[in-house]
Amino acid sequence: MDFLKLEGKTVLVVGVANRKSVAWHTAQVLREVGADVIYSVRSEARRDSLRKLVGEAPIYVCDVEHQNQIDRLRDEVARDRSEITGLVHSVAFADYSAGWLPFHETPRAAFLQAVNVSCFSLMALSNAFRDLLNKEQGSVVATSISTTRMAAENYGYMAPVKAALDSAVCFLAKSFSAFSKVRFNAVCPGLLKTSASAGIPGYVDSYLFAEQATLRKAAVQTEEVANAIAFLLSPRSSGINSQGLVIDAGMETNYFDQELVSRASK
Repeated sequence: MDFLKLEGKTVLVVGVANRKSVAWHTAQVLREVGADVIYSVRSEARRDSLRKLVGEAPIYVCDVEHQNQIDRLRDEVARDRSEITGLVHSVAFADYSAGWLPFHETPRAAFLQAVNVSCFSLMALSNAFRDLLNKEQGSVVATSISTTRMAAENYGYMAPVKAALDSAVCFLAKSFSAFSKVRFNAVCPGLLKTSASAGIPGYVDSYLFAEQATLRKAAVQTEEVANAIAFLLSPRSSGINSQGLVIDAGMETNYFDQELVSRASK
């Protein structure tokens, strides 16, 4: 039974990095339900590595930092598919080459580049694909974070960038509603084990703490995020629009967990 009603529907997944990435796990779920998954990656090298995993599925190269490449991506997808039902935006980048600085010392160029790649790219892709997205059942899903208001030092300036992404989701939903029923939502997971997170100083300690702060005492799994994305792409979630779906296993409601408080007070 095709519960998600995605069988045969084309979904463009943007941002597959490797087997640990949210985008990859999402693509796996979509393939399992019979969706026609096509991919966009940042470089030729990533296309070569992904080709070994997905066989003959279309893989396009697009560095979303450049509008001409976004336009080329649209034209190439339009050449191969008459429409797409879903678009998954799982793209983020931050340049920490200057080192891990206090937030107030964030370099202007690095911050603006992060906004361009991690947030504006959603707007640029959505605009480029507006005529290819199914006007009745189209769905765009972005990957954000569970909260942008917890000022974790080791996350640097990416939380404000993700806050901009969350806001962009809402404004895109409103903007597209003038001419379509295309929905825009974000998944907002807690701490995950991904290659990107591995480069954050002190991330393992934060991850282990977050795991203990969940109601179930078990960390959020990337597969759980992928399942939520598939649901938001599906017509089964047709009443959900302009939202951020938090996936943190209840951590948001459990900051005063008795065990954690007890350990801290000793």
